[in-house]
Amino acid sequence: MQDLELSDNEQLRGYATSAQGAPSHDSTLIDCDIDELYYGKFKAVRDVELKIRERTITAFIGPSGCGKSTVLRCFNRMNDIVSGFRLRGRLIFRNEDIYASRINPVAVRRHIGMVFQQPNPFAMSIYRNVAFGLHLNRYQGSVEERVEVALRQAVLWDEVKDKLRSSALALSGGQQQRLCIARAVATRPAVLLMDEPCSALDPVATRRIEELMAELKKRYTIAIVTHNLEQAKRVADMTAFLYVDISAGGRTGYLVEYGPTQAIFEDPKAERTKEYMRGVFS
Repeated sequence: MQDLELSDNEQLRGYATSAQGAPSHDSTLIDCDIDELYYGKFKAVRDVELKIRERTITAFIGPSGCGKSTVLRCFNRMNDIVSGFRLRGRLIFRNEDIYASRINPVAVRRHIGMVFQQPNPFAMSIYRNVAFGLHLNRYQGSVEERVEVALRQAVLWDEVKDKLRSSALALSGGQQQRLCIARAVATRPAVLLMDEPCSALDPVATRRIEELMAELKKRYTIAIVTHNLEQAKRVADMTAFLYVDISAGGRTGYLVEYGPTQAIFEDPKAERTKEYMRGVFS
């Protein structure tokens, strides 16, 4: 992942070029092997090993406290900002371990964007929200063009094109979440992480986001955390089921089963997965 060490604009141009081509023969984009993940002395996650293929949607499901969001945040090193965080294992992105000492986590986040559970638009105009990352990365191309493209990709352009200078905070909740998606894709990352992106939205807005995910998959690799099993079935190509180990008196999440979504829901192999699908626990 040599381009993580290039200048900001070279990074933007580099992915903008590669994103237009077809996935490579070996389409694995992220190779995750987490042996143990700690916050201080607390072991939050263990034994999560999976590969995410390019231009697919992967859903992380499981009961509360099983480490779904923690694992997702590993993919762009967001856990680094948590005091006491340490990881034993590796996470390979574009043939480089993003946890290697020479890798700049800020550069990682330029390639692996994130959309959070609650829409979090900045207290500024719609236009400035989408352009924020471009200005931060000192993008040298047409910012106006890139903003329009991002808003179109987020299926928001027709709704806001006449009020780009208006406050983003005046948008509805569903529009705000799509704006946050536009802000994330404006810099053309390789991967888009979504942590419960629809939990704060009504059913109509949720369906819009799900339809948007299907469209974005043509250009981006997507990983989502969701408590909504029906949503995982609707949108995900692959599904990872995590559970909680309480045998040592703590609560440590671990991967139980990972595979094609249809197989996970209709023919799971692990007994824990079967119980979860039957609603034995939630």
